[in-house]
Amino acid sequence: MKPNIHPEYREVAFVDLSINKTFIIRSAVQTKETVEIDGVTYPMFKLDTSSASHPFYTGAQTRIVEAGRVEKFRAKFAAKQAALNAAAEAAKASK
Repeated sequence: MKPNIHPEYREVAFVDLSINKTFIIRSAVQTKETVEIDGVTYPMFKLDTSSASHPFYTGAQTRIVEAGRVEKFRAKFAAKQAALNAAAEAAKASK
């Protein structure tokens, strides 16, 4: 490898701010802040969300989408049922 052209690949502490969880993985991300964990100082990178808190990975998104789909179906079915009832009443009245 050529010297002085590759980024520094080291252990970095990523902090998920939404659930206040810290995990350490190797990364080349550039950071200005540091944090001390168990007596070792790591560069720190703050995240708004991670796989630990994102609805897609936690399953919360699936429940929200399914609930929305069920309510949408019920509303559509109720509208069609009301139209069928109205047509049936009109047919009875015309006889």
